[in-house]
Amino acid sequence: MASLMRQSCLSALRTPLATRNAVGISQVVAFHASARKQILPPLPQTIQGTMNDAAPIPTPHPSEGSYHWTFERLVTVGLIPLTIAPFAAGSLNPVMDAVLCSLLVVHSHVGFQASIIDYFPERRVPKTRTFLNWVLRAFTLTTAVGLYEFETNDVGVTEAIKRVWKA
Repeated sequence: MASLMRQSCLSALRTPLATRNAVGISQVVAFHASARKQILPPLPQTIQGTMNDAAPIPTPHPSEGSYHWTFERLVTVGLIPLTIAPFAAGSLNPVMDAVLCSLLVVHSHVGFQASIIDYFPERRVPKTRTFLNWVLRAFTLTTAVGLYEFETNDVGVTEAIKRVWKA
């Protein structure tokens, strides 16, 4: 009886999410995610080995680990003066614009690649991760070509930002 009372008292606080049946016990609405009826089913899961097996150690590679982290930080720190200089001192030359665009493309690629690595583990969804990596490469190449065309055949990124800012 006490649990029925507690359930009915708690359900009174959740009136927008719950409805009452004939006995007065609240029922959860259809769109509520519960352990019995999940909105999205989990991905396929497999267990490899036993719990006593050691975790596999990946083979070291120069483009991963601390070198990769250092490269990311150098690109990020390099973007700071390249972003400020054209607006503080004027558009100095097209080479600086080209370096800015190149670092922006590399910075974006590395950031999106890290997101793909974090959210789509190769062990669970290898085909999805491979597909997303190829999509990222295609978008990176398209962005690089588009920025190159904009830099060579138009006013350039920093001048375009200045014009939009003053418009």
